[in-house]
Amino acid sequence: MPQINKPSTISTTADSDDNTLTGLRVILTAFFALDGFLFAGWVVRIPAIKEQTNSTAGTLGLALLGVSVGAVLTMMITGRLCQRYGSHRVTVACAVLLSLSVALPPLAHSALALGAALFVLGVGYGGINVAMNSAAVDLVAALRRPVMPSFHAAFSLGGMVGAGLGGLVAGQLSPTRHLLGLTVTGLLVTAVAGRRLLRYEPLAPPERTRTEKSAKRRLEGRTRGLVVVFGLIALCTAYGEGALADWGALHLKEDLDAHPGIAAAGYSCFALAMTIGRLSGTTLLERLGRTRTLVAGGTTAALGMLLAALAPSVWAALLGFAVTGLGLGLANIFPVAIERAGALAGPSGVATASTLGYGGMLLGPPAIGFMADWYSLPTALTSVAALAAVAALIGFTTRRAAID
Repeated sequence: MPQINKPSTISTTADSDDNTLTGLRVILTAFFALDGFLFAGWVVRIPAIKEQTNSTAGTLGLALLGVSVGAVLTMMITGRLCQRYGSHRVTVACAVLLSLSVALPPLAHSALALGAALFVLGVGYGGINVAMNSAAVDLVAALRRPVMPSFHAAFSLGGMVGAGLGGLVAGQLSPTRHLLGLTVTGLLVTAVAGRRLLRYEPLAPPERTRTEKSAKRRLEGRTRGLVVVFGLIALCTAYGEGALADWGALHLKEDLDAHPGIAAAGYSCFALAMTIGRLSGTTLLERLGRTRTLVAGGTTAALGMLLAALAPSVWAALLGFAVTGLGLGLANIFPVAIERAGALAGPSGVATASTLGYGGMLLGPPAIGFMADWYSLPTALTSVAALAAVAALIGFTTRRAAID
């Protein structure tokens, strides 16, 4: 009898562990999707809020710095908050803040007030991205499969839905009503998913425990350098995501005379390509490895963004947006960079790489605003192609430094 019961017990325990990991993966996926949904809902209303605040491209760029400052400052401390309180609790708290703050921008009637509102939005956005990525890195280590792109696929899918919905209601609802609706949706999702997430203890794989015990010592040497490298790769590619989110619709509308609905669909095309690319990300990484995926992705994204920025027609620009977001475009570069940094140094690594990465996403749009004032918006958008090429070059030159 013992010989019969023992395998049964082991099987039951294994099934229970698998169910736990699967359940946690579903819940974290929901938070990634919510993050993308809320952020995209805000960015597609930027043209309307730009008019509401009577902002130029330059003053709008300054206002967008509010998101950048709030997010970067929060990211610098969120890793420590995750270590102290657990990544799950921090994820839920930041989801509540993000949901509430997304209703603030349409209440502003000046660039200064808009910047203040966006600072609060940036705090919620920066915090949730570090917290949920830290939780996802631990889950990837427990699953022992490169599934990180699937979480970022959920973010892209949420962004696609949020942008698509924004395009549909752009001519029917004011930004105030639209974004207030997003706040209600975000709070409802957080109430349901957050309650379930808090039932799970944050994962702490044995490898991560050993890493955290020596994190301070290791981060002073080679590990710190590698984490910064991954952060720079993330920065170069996230710069493009932020640029397309904040300036893609304006490029289509003002430079190519696209209808407001078509202009909003530009980000949807990019988000759809990112979603499909990230859904196939695990397969690509298993077949090609991280280095080839990264180098090919940066090269393809550079070519796609050149087409999007310099295209003479709306449809050619939309094609360029789609090519930029493909699986062998920007789609899987950021998840690889964050996962590698987290695998090396735990929440501290995620926080460092995320600060650099999301700093690129959030500092890029105001930089493009200034370049658009100095030169033109199409010229400014070619900087996205340049940084994508830089990411490919960094990935190639550091291919032996723990990427694969």
